Amino acid sequence: MIQYPKTNDEINAMREGGKILAAILDGLKKQVVVGMTEMEANDWVEREIKTRGAIATYLTPEVNFPYVICVSTNDQIVHSIPTDYAFEKGDVVSFDLVITYKGMKTDSAFTMVVGEEPKGVKKHLLNYTERSLYAGIDAIKGPVRTGDIGAAVEKVLNDGKLGIIRELVGHGIGRKMQQPPEVPNYGKKGTGELLNPGDTIAIEPMATLGGEIIKNEDDGWTISTRDGSLAAHFEHTVLITQDGAEILTRL
Repeated sequence: MIQYPKTNDEINAMREGGKILAAILDGLKKQVVVGMTEMEANDWVEREIKTRGAIATYLTPEVNFPYVICVSTNDQIVHSIPTDYAFEKGDVVSFDLVITYKGMKTDSAFTMVVGEEPKGVKKHLLNYTERSLYAGIDAIKGPVRTGDIGAAVEKVLNDGKLGIIRELVGHGIGRKMQQPPEVPNYGKKGTGELLNPGDTIAIEPMATLGGEIIKNEDDGWTISTRDGSLAAHFEHTVLITQDGAEILTRL
C-alpha cells in the first residue's frame, strides 16, 4: 500500500488547510512589488500563517528549513533560502509553501514576473509550465498510475520546448510533507504506482528555458539551473476521487 487510508476528518483537514494555503499565496501575489525583498515576503507569509492558525511546516523538525517559504528567483528552481535581495522589475520568482493544519500538510507553488505582465519568453515559460500542471491533474479520472500523470505533464512541456527538471519530482503528502509515491514530471502511460481514491499527492512541474541539468548551491538548499536559464515551478495538492481529482490548494 502506497498511502495509508485517510479518515474523513484527515481529508477535511487537508481541505481546510489547502484553502488557508491558497488564500496566503493569493495574498502574497498582491504583496510582491519591485523593491520588496525576499525576506520581507517571507516575513509577510509567516505573519499570515500564524494569523490563520496554521503551522509553517518548513520550520518543523521534519524539514528544518531556516524560513517559512522558499523564494526562488530567476535561475533558481526550488528550495531557495530567502535573502535580502530586493526584487527588480522583470524578475521571475517562484514561491513554494507548505503548511500544517490539524496535523495534515498541504503544499503549493506558483511563479510570477515582478512588476509587469509576463511577456515574450517569460510568458511562454510560465504559461506552459502552469498548463502542464493542469494537464497532469486532468489526467486523473479516478484510480490512476503515476506514469499517466507524468506523461500528461511531459507532453505539454515538450510541446513548449522547455527543459524538464527530471531530478525533482512530486510526491505523496498527508501526515508527512513527502511520502510515497514519487510523481515524476515525465512518464509513460500505464506505468508507475497506482493511486486510488483517498490518496493525496503534490503534482509540481518544474521547467526551464534552457537545459535540464541542475546545480546545488553552497547554502545546502537552493537548486538552480546549471546553464543559468530561467526556471518556473507550479504546484497543487490533489485528492484522488472516484471519478477525478479535487484540487485542495485552490480557493
